[in-house]
Amino acid sequence: MQKDEFVIINKVFREKLKMNVLKKILFSLVILPFFVGLAYAGQMNDGINRLALQVSDNDPATLNKVLNVAGNFARMQSEKGNMFEIEIVAFNAGLHMLREDTSPVLERVKNFSASIPDLQFSACQNTINGMKKKEGKEPPLVSSAVVVPGGVGRLLKLDNSGYFVIRP
Repeated sequence: MQKDEFVIINKVFREKLKMNVLKKILFSLVILPFFVGLAYAGQMNDGINRLALQVSDNDPATLNKVLNVAGNFARMQSEKGNMFEIEIVAFNAGLHMLREDTSPVLERVKNFSASIPDLQFSACQNTINGMKKKEGKEPPLVSSAVVVPGGVGRLLKLDNSGYFVIRP
């Protein structure tokens, strides 16, 4: 191969390389905002940090973990001077968390209700109906419980309203 041919091939190769790099940069600039948007999809930008916690089993360790997460989140947000909202959504066996007669964490639930004003406990009406049918009477709930039509539906609504939904 002669020197001129080598120079031409080398020049073509560099131009193709530059084009590939430019294409990748352009692609990144176009696609990156899309992925950033997905990461924040559904999150409101009003300065309020929102957390929804799912409770669907009656394991005392899990119930305590949920309350620990809520308490830690509330404390952290308060220390930073941030506004926040927390909602604990109890359904299926998790509804026992909010029952006056069977909750293994009853005192903690009552203390949290009294000490964290931006915390709501939501109780699933579907689960209440099932327990009422099984037990022959409506389960007694803590006074701070707010009854919602369905637990999963409530979590979906919260997710679409800017809440981070987690299941500890």
